[in-house]
Amino acid sequence: MRRRAIRAPADRRPDWFAGDADPRHPGSRRLLREAAPRSGGRSTLHVAFLVFGALALLGAGCRGGDGVTVLKVAHNGPVGHPFQVGFEEFRRVLEDRTGGAVQVQIFENEQLGTEEEATLMVKLGALAASAASAGGGISAFVPEAEIFNFPFIFRDLDHFYRVLDGPIGERVADRIEEELDVVVLGYWFAGRRNAWNAERPVVTPGDFEGLKIRVIPTPILVDTFNALGAQATPMSFGELYSALEQGVVDGAETDHVDLHQERFYEVTRYVSYTRHLYLAVALVFSRKLYDELPPDVQEAVIEAGKASVAAEREAMTSMTAAALVELEKLGLEFNEIDRSLFEEKVRQVYLDNADRVGGLEAIEEVSRQ
Repeated sequence: MRRRAIRAPADRRPDWFAGDADPRHPGSRRLLREAAPRSGGRSTLHVAFLVFGALALLGAGCRGGDGVTVLKVAHNGPVGHPFQVGFEEFRRVLEDRTGGAVQVQIFENEQLGTEEEATLMVKLGALAASAASAGGGISAFVPEAEIFNFPFIFRDLDHFYRVLDGPIGERVADRIEEELDVVVLGYWFAGRRNAWNAERPVVTPGDFEGLKIRVIPTPILVDTFNALGAQATPMSFGELYSALEQGVVDGAETDHVDLHQERFYEVTRYVSYTRHLYLAVALVFSRKLYDELPPDVQEAVIEAGKASVAAEREAMTSMTAAALVELEKLGLEFNEIDRSLFEEKVRQVYLDNADRVGGLEAIEEVSRQ
């Protein structure tokens, strides 16, 4: 994607960032009330303790006695995930460009918290960077990012990338940067998502009736699966496997990579090619930490971000194809759907949520790309 020149002056800080980030500071309390809504059953108080604990313990941009700066980054996928590939390329380029003066530590698998919690840590400077999806990591803070989450809005992968890398993606990136005090280094891709469950094949919307389906905690995805007749159940990705085992949910919606790497095939059987969502992921870097870096390192961060976008997207494409082969070998049943029936069912989702993203005109602009 094209990224514009970094705009904000080095001394710009949101008003809640006066002094140290301290839970006793009234601005920090306001931030946590307003910017950390419930996510996957975690309360705002839980997020507060998590984030300020991270601020105290992690040190997202620590400088060691040898003069080396260590940047900590996080994502919610396993080590073999395309997100890991993206961050490894980010690390390789950044460490190479700085001659080892900057090092990157990668925390995978929600080690430091959910997507939403990691996003808040980046905002506060407790993390240098995270992979924040337009669903679980961004939409709670930036409603405009929901433009990417409407069901069936993208025709194919080329259309998806044209939108992300064009003017629409730029405008959403601007809003993310303004609301979260971050630098958007580019957009990654978290796959084309399909619905699956352990109970029965789903080939028409009526087949969803009575099924509890875990969805990304975003209003549009909740509305979508409720409109299709399912019982949409938002929860943290890290809680999904145990929820399936315990019968809390009957199924979920993911891409092939997650379905395979997270071993969900052990607790499900029927996959429907709904292809309802191409999941966009913003690679966000803390503005607070960025502004503290010397200009040559800032340039290296931008370059490393661009390199990571190409590497992550390529890895998602190749890993998706490989995962499908393995899933078919494991005996999962794949079913095509009549897309027109599903599109008709979710028409009201567009009308109910258009104002969140700038109106029907904004949605139509996506369709024209």
